[in-house]
Amino acid sequence: MRDLAVLAVVAALTLVALRRPDIGVLGWTWLSMMNPHRMTWSFAYDMPVAMLVGGATLVGLLFYKGPKRLPMVAPVLLLLAFDLWMVVTHFLGFNPHLAQSLAVAILKIQLMIFVTIYLLVTRWHLNAFVIVVAGSIAFFGVKGGIFTIASGGSSLVWGPLDSFLHGNNEIGVAIIMTIPLLRYLQIISPRAWMKHALTAAMLLCAAAALGTQSRGALLAITMMGMLLWWRSHHKLIVGVMLAVAAAGLLTFMPQEWEERMRTMQTYEEDLSAMQRIDVWTMTWNLAKDNPIAGGGYAIYTDHLNAIYNPNPIGGLRNAHSIYFSVLGEHGFVGLALFLGIWISMWRSCSWVRKRTGPKGELSWAFWLASMLQVSLVGYLTGGAFLYLAYADFPYNLLIMAVVLKEWVRRQLEESSKRAIVARRSGSSMVVTPNRLNTVQPFGLRK
Repeated sequence: MRDLAVLAVVAALTLVALRRPDIGVLGWTWLSMMNPHRMTWSFAYDMPVAMLVGGATLVGLLFYKGPKRLPMVAPVLLLLAFDLWMVVTHFLGFNPHLAQSLAVAILKIQLMIFVTIYLLVTRWHLNAFVIVVAGSIAFFGVKGGIFTIASGGSSLVWGPLDSFLHGNNEIGVAIIMTIPLLRYLQIISPRAWMKHALTAAMLLCAAAALGTQSRGALLAITMMGMLLWWRSHHKLIVGVMLAVAAAGLLTFMPQEWEERMRTMQTYEEDLSAMQRIDVWTMTWNLAKDNPIAGGGYAIYTDHLNAIYNPNPIGGLRNAHSIYFSVLGEHGFVGLALFLGIWISMWRSCSWVRKRTGPKGELSWAFWLASMLQVSLVGYLTGGAFLYLAYADFPYNLLIMAVVLKEWVRRQLEESSKRAIVARRSGSSMVVTPNRLNTVQPFGLRK
């Protein structure tokens, strides 16, 4: 039955995407992040569902008459430069034939990132995209939270099979990054029951993140909590609330969880941590020998380990760090472009925060920009210990930031023009930037 249900949904999304590619990118995002076909047991498991919907979206784009635009702003230009550089470093790398499938998968994701930015224009599009992204990961957070509480934290929480987020560490950081998006949805929710449901979802997601027993996720949620506390106008109250929530969740975790988290203080005695440091050293040494282009995706081989690793080991697939993996695979140029992407995203959110505010008709934009920055802190912290440089989730956050800034910029420009017209006509009427976008549930109205 699951296979038939997934097939029916994919068929419907494919048909819709041909006519409405802006809906198609929402469907593609859901399929690529949540991987519902991996929860089946028969023919649907190996179906290229994302490719079907993505292909239909590209075809529909050729005939689509709706609004679309690709803002030529810093995050988009840096992402384009990074993608082109990854193509160059792949072919100049040591073993391009070994990483062909990975390179193609990454390029497919990046292509759809640009298509999504191109098609998401309105506030309706933006909020729908937030719901799809947050809901796709919150599914595993809520399910994993219930599982963690029911099992007393004795078993690990895992992500969708055969995806960037399958590992317990990867899904742990992804769940942590989702909590700020759920908070944004809670802020704009018009009904009390929605707010309560989202509160429960956030708590369960926090429990699930602990249930992954990921040290990276614990560091990520700690840094995110510090940012929320720092920005709060009521630091004492927020600090107490965070402490109570943390204490309540930690009571469910078993002794082995505490022992695993304590290894961060004695990392030199932890084999896994030392292996990661050895591979980081390997990527650093490789980048020093190949500073411009690095070594391509397939640098994690016994041969290169023997050359660049002071303590050669086997069994590790990658550097387990967004920074060292990009450095080793794409050189210092690639790392500079990669960091530039996230710095420019942060600056875009800051731009929105400065021009909106926590109150008023554009307050929703302020809160979304704020929560995107919190999620970004989670990614940049947790990603320091994980191979998540190419996963689609952080780039979906980038999409939100770009579309949000472009939407706010247009609203402010239109407001300025209306104000000029009003002054010239002698009218005393004040027109606010968002007058024509009245508040609806989740803002989901075109």
